[in-house]
Amino acid sequence: MQISRRRFLGAASGASTVASLAVRGRAQAGDSAAADPLGVRRDFPGAEQQAYLNTAYIGLIPRPVIDAGRAWLDRRAQRPYDVGEMLAHSDETRRAVARLINASEEEIGLLFSTSEGENVVTDALDFRRGDNVVLDELAYPTTSIIHKQLEETKGIEVRFVRQRSGEARVEDFARLVDNRTRLISVAWVSNLNGFRHDMRGLADLAHAHGAYLYTDAIQAVGMGPVDVKAAGVDFLCCGGYKWLMAGFGVAPFYVRRELLDRVHPDRVGWRVERRLGNYRYQHYRTAKKYEFSSLSFGEVYQLSAAVMYLQRVGLERIEAHTLALTERLRAGLADGGFRMFTPPGTRSSILSFYITSTEDLAVKTFREAGVAITIQRGETDEPGGPDASCRVRVAVSLFNNQHDIDHLLAVAEGLRG
Repeated sequence: MQISRRRFLGAASGASTVASLAVRGRAQAGDSAAADPLGVRRDFPGAEQQAYLNTAYIGLIPRPVIDAGRAWLDRRAQRPYDVGEMLAHSDETRRAVARLINASEEEIGLLFSTSEGENVVTDALDFRRGDNVVLDELAYPTTSIIHKQLEETKGIEVRFVRQRSGEARVEDFARLVDNRTRLISVAWVSNLNGFRHDMRGLADLAHAHGAYLYTDAIQAVGMGPVDVKAAGVDFLCCGGYKWLMAGFGVAPFYVRRELLDRVHPDRVGWRVERRLGNYRYQHYRTAKKYEFSSLSFGEVYQLSAAVMYLQRVGLERIEAHTLALTERLRAGLADGGFRMFTPPGTRSSILSFYITSTEDLAVKTFREAGVAITIQRGETDEPGGPDASCRVRVAVSLFNNQHDIDHLLAVAEGLRG
């Protein structure tokens, strides 16, 4: 298990392959519209090999992204791109990402990971002893690790909003925010249970106290429409390998235009706007300044193809489709007596529920049935919660269909919560 909270159930083999074939047979036997409402399953080879419901862990890559990666490698093997050509394509990718989240090109940098983005922000804020940051229990571990280190090295105070029944509401944050708060940091959509924060409410709360709002949006961008202007966020970072359906090593990073002069890069390198002579340089004033060295250019080409693919399908269509399937799953689990960790009314394609079986049995059961999900350990279970050894996290994506959901429900029948 990669960390104590989760365990990835990979591609099925042996008995799971037989089960996967059965799933595919059911899909083919059904109405074509129900089997592939968005007309995308042919682009995802993995979707026909198993019921892949684990995009919140790692997303499957569609054929256009595969083609883009192969084309880049073929070109690299025969006649490599020159750096200027790759930088120009990176600018095209930057513009595509900006359109995706309603930002401007100058507000987008391309980093390596979401962890890098949060480090850039916290390094730039110049924390003083007695300052505080407000986090919540539904964030990815990077957030607490970064800020607890700042607590040790800078003397700041880290305040945690305790989740209640899988939620962390604005009013819960408001009780901990004061005029010494410098930053509120949350996951736009929680990796634990899909809870979607009220970003506009948190932004207004932060700004009313002279603080900033940072969000790890790796579980939001690509799942559905994201609008950084409407949300009022100051900083956002997301990765390419989940809902964006691309690869590792490239992470779009948004800094609100008004803050670009405030957030300095935490390192520099050869990527400068202009060489002035006599070893003097003019650095970028835009978010390009965070790209201090060569990018993972192959991954950038794949991200570009992925963003164009998602925009062709339509983020609104994707969200409507996946939310409908997630509600179908919730209803089926409720009928089966399962207890949810994802609160009702959450506009998210991630759903987490409790099971009472052991982790090993759950892993074996889902693997042999050809269902890819994530098993979570209950580190954030509320007091008085069920005596569950683990939770199941399901992530419904654009290539999933009713057959995938019904198959998962049938498998879960033996793991009642």
